[in-house]
Amino acid sequence: MLRHATFSQCPSSNPWREPTVSHSVSQPLISRRADRLSGSITVPGDKSISHRALMFGAVAVGTTHISGLLEAGDVLNTAKAMQALGAKVEHLGPGRWNVTGVGLGGFSQPQGDLDFGNSGTGARLAMGLLASSAIHARFVGDASLQSRPMGRVTKPLEQMGVRFEASEGNRLPLVLHGAENAVPITYELPMPSAQVKSAVLIAGLNAPGVTTVIEPVPTRDHTERMLTAFGAKIDVKTEKGRRIIAVTGENELKATEISVPADPSSAAFPIVAALISQGSDITITNVMLNPTRTGLITTLIEMGGDIQILNERPAGGETVGDLRVRSSKLKAVTVPAERAPSMIDEYPILAVAASCAQGVTRMQGLEELRVKESDRLAAVEHGLHVNGVQTTSGPDWLEVTGGPAKGGGFVPTHLDHRIAMSFLVLGLVSAHPVTVDDGSVIATSFPIFLSLMNGLGAAITPAGEIK
Repeated sequence: MLRHATFSQCPSSNPWREPTVSHSVSQPLISRRADRLSGSITVPGDKSISHRALMFGAVAVGTTHISGLLEAGDVLNTAKAMQALGAKVEHLGPGRWNVTGVGLGGFSQPQGDLDFGNSGTGARLAMGLLASSAIHARFVGDASLQSRPMGRVTKPLEQMGVRFEASEGNRLPLVLHGAENAVPITYELPMPSAQVKSAVLIAGLNAPGVTTVIEPVPTRDHTERMLTAFGAKIDVKTEKGRRIIAVTGENELKATEISVPADPSSAAFPIVAALISQGSDITITNVMLNPTRTGLITTLIEMGGDIQILNERPAGGETVGDLRVRSSKLKAVTVPAERAPSMIDEYPILAVAASCAQGVTRMQGLEELRVKESDRLAAVEHGLHVNGVQTTSGPDWLEVTGGPAKGGGFVPTHLDHRIAMSFLVLGLVSAHPVTVDDGSVIATSFPIFLSLMNGLGAAITPAGEIK
């Protein structure tokens, strides 16, 4: 009988009181060729929406009720940060949370560091959230987060009156000194980034007048959608191909109910696993289908992937649906650069799909991958090389030549959960097993990954164990 790893795959019945992910001891996982995958599953709640639900609830008036919250390391760190700032955060049961807010600008001085673990989303959005509070706070994270640049967020926030004391290279740890009288700005994004856009808009919630963000390429719009649900005054329009989002400040947010749909970025792993594993037929229920997040599905269908969207329906301001995925003979495509914002987190698993496709798949517009949890472009290319896959790359592009997967490689994850999960999926169709150096990092976004995948028929175990 398979012995499932318990280090991150069996969520605590009370995650709020448990320590979050620790990377002090690496925990290698090995993935072996599996028979067909089958079954119906629901992946955990969307990470982007979970972060925002906690944060907006923390500055709303009243108690926000959240269901389906992702109870993984990244989100739990955000919950703890909101409580440290004075919001009342209560865990009621699996996925069910209440957040009683302090109102805009109402945060209290935290007594210790705000630790966001591995989460760039948590740290960057929280900087916007604290921008107009007359407090100071020290932001820290794990080794991966502390290597990531924060200048793209601190620059516009400084224009609003926030002061930062950052480590070399505008990195964490950094100390934020909030602006008691924040100044509204108009800011044009130099590159597509939902995190930067969101940080500026959130900072504008408590600034007098109108704060405007101009984005040349549309990015995920969860912030605009959810702030509207909380009663914020948001105006969105398109002019000359640019998307212009404006928020009117000093308008109190009102508590609401948030139902978090399943995360399409987490669904990406079983989707690709089913497409490349012979004879597979799986269904993934209640997946969010926001058009700013479905670039991977569009690309896989273009590659010949058999993906059916069933029971499409509205839910909590988003569109959700069920996905039926069956094994397919994939063919190579060129993925345009303009699609990158809608699938930026999915390129590692797309590269795995491309390694099983006929021909050479070219992915463009990937510069953002250089500053993710790791240099994802370099990490993906290395992982493919050690498993016998041919690649060519440049500063912002990657080409993957498809063919029978050899496997047999040992893949460094660089504390990156998506690198770990992507190469474990590759092992399911490789001639030889694939090993990743640390499976504990998966708990930052997908704590039930191991049990869910093995329940479909995968063969992923701690290294050294035998199925």
